[in-house]
Amino acid sequence: MRAAVLIFPGTNADAEMVRTLRDVVRVPTTVVWHTERELPADIDLVAIPGGFSYGDYLRCGALAASSPILGALGRFAEQGGFVLGVCNGFQILTEAGLLPGALTRNAHLRFECRDIHVRVDGVGPFTPELGRVLRLPIAHAEGAYTADERTLGALEREGAVALRYCDRAGKSSTASNPNGSLRDIAGIYGGRARNVLGLMPHPERMSEPLHGGEDGRLLFQAVVKSVASRSTGTAG
Repeated sequence: MRAAVLIFPGTNADAEMVRTLRDVVRVPTTVVWHTERELPADIDLVAIPGGFSYGDYLRCGALAASSPILGALGRFAEQGGFVLGVCNGFQILTEAGLLPGALTRNAHLRFECRDIHVRVDGVGPFTPELGRVLRLPIAHAEGAYTADERTLGALEREGAVALRYCDRAGKSSTASNPNGSLRDIAGIYGGRARNVLGLMPHPERMSEPLHGGEDGRLLFQAVVKSVASRSTGTAG
């Protein structure tokens, strides 16, 4: 397995993403600048880390979504390549139309930076077992997932809501939702084979013992397993 990490002006979580992929789960990883027009050959995963691309002007992720590299990313996703967008990466994926909906201002209009809990509600190549509760960090001011009722209904019917905000016991409520996301949505799947995942929490910041927990590593280990299963033609 090989991975690429995309970087835009204002990206600030790239070092953590590269370290988690390269040093924690041992995946050879290349850094790709946003002005490139092609992705490296023979990669299996593209990760878009968090930050404030282009200073979050216009809307979070809006300017990054028009960067030259996004054309190659769209083709990669269409061909079934795995794509992971974290925080600002999630925002970029929605602005680029690779995931439905949008990320808007937190309901209470405050920046949130703390650990939260999410429950795995959707089966897919990035998620561990259904129902598992993970503790992950968040750091965002525009993290409220928003979509029209038709889109929300489709996500629910298709089981494409990957993660929902919850308490440590796995129960969702207004108190456990840090930003006002509709239906407590913290992450969603997209793509024909659910090969695209966007989520607001930062799994790369909870992937080593020194972080105080390793729940985030489970998402990276899951996609490594998915790549291996795909290459051998077995179910993952």
